[in-house]
Amino acid sequence: MPFEFATATEIVFGRGSFESLGPRAASFGRRALVVTGSEAERTGALEHLGEAGVDATPLRITAEPTTAVASEGAARARESDCDVVVGVGGGSVLDGAKAIAALLTNGGEPLDYLEVIGAGRKIETPSAPFVAVPTTSGTGSEVTRNAVLASPEHRVKVSLRSVLMLPRLALLDPALTVSVPPEVTASTGLDALTQVLEPFVSSRANPMTDALCRDGLGRAARSLRRVCEDGTDLDAREDMALVSLYGGMALANAGLGAVHGFAGPLGGMLGAPHGALCARLLPGVITANVGALRQRASDSPVLARYAEVARILTGRPDAAPEDAAAWVGGLTEALSIPGLSAHGLTLADLETAVAQSRKASSMRGNPIELTDEELDHVLEDAL
Repeated sequence: MPFEFATATEIVFGRGSFESLGPRAASFGRRALVVTGSEAERTGALEHLGEAGVDATPLRITAEPTTAVASEGAARARESDCDVVVGVGGGSVLDGAKAIAALLTNGGEPLDYLEVIGAGRKIETPSAPFVAVPTTSGTGSEVTRNAVLASPEHRVKVSLRSVLMLPRLALLDPALTVSVPPEVTASTGLDALTQVLEPFVSSRANPMTDALCRDGLGRAARSLRRVCEDGTDLDAREDMALVSLYGGMALANAGLGAVHGFAGPLGGMLGAPHGALCARLLPGVITANVGALRQRASDSPVLARYAEVARILTGRPDAAPEDAAAWVGGLTEALSIPGLSAHGLTLADLETAVAQSRKASSMRGNPIELTDEELDHVLEDAL
């Protein structure tokens, strides 16, 4: 079937690659807005950039980025005459930096461009050169064409989205993830797993994303639990960095599904970590999709795909589609990911959450349209 595939202009992967940040960033500009989450990330980035003669204006994002943070960051970059944006941090940092790079060249405010709650204007001009350096393995934001921003006044998270926002350089050094604590490693890792699973069963799956997802599922199956138990295991860290990278490329080109259709609205409603939401939603969505396919589309090839997912995750050649949900649910429990009620979701919120999820673009990639009752059951199971 016809398909398109777009990703970051250049991807550099490997232990120790962070040390090349300075000269690589210098090839794009001499004045950088450096967006980081922690002081350690800032110190390392500024040191490498300074050695390469790049003047840096630092900006810290310590929570999930909002529309206001993106707007303020772009204003700061303009005031400092920055010609390149460098993001060093987790998915929130990279999304914030990516949005800033887009606003820097396109002008205006985030709501001018945002889907669902904004005017939905198209990004017309390529973003300022953006260098993405992830320090967690989860979102794959270093190779995606969107930036998720929270709008507190609307109580939702929505995406600024355009192929013109793809990073100019994705620099992945698995050694940067070693210091990530176990609970964050678990939630981001489960997000990465979700992002190689949903595109594989998406209505927009294609041969290139299939290859990435298959390899990513195998790496997550062998290394996700391992890296949570021993964060210094560099082989496992490397595996999960690749899972995150593959997931970013897959979702950007094949879309996602109901897990992320829920995760955006719920993130805005609850303020919960994105990975933790995905982790609790994934088993229920698999169960709902498999059940709906068996009932309403029993000849769908997606059932065979779910069976393949189950075989990869469990290592059992006789695994059935339902076994994928059981495996993910067992891992979520083993990694002590709390239910959504721990983040404040109640039965009274379910109707609103279902209605909001239907507006999310990710829902369009789900392999079958789920009924309100089925979506409601997914949330009940995740409580």
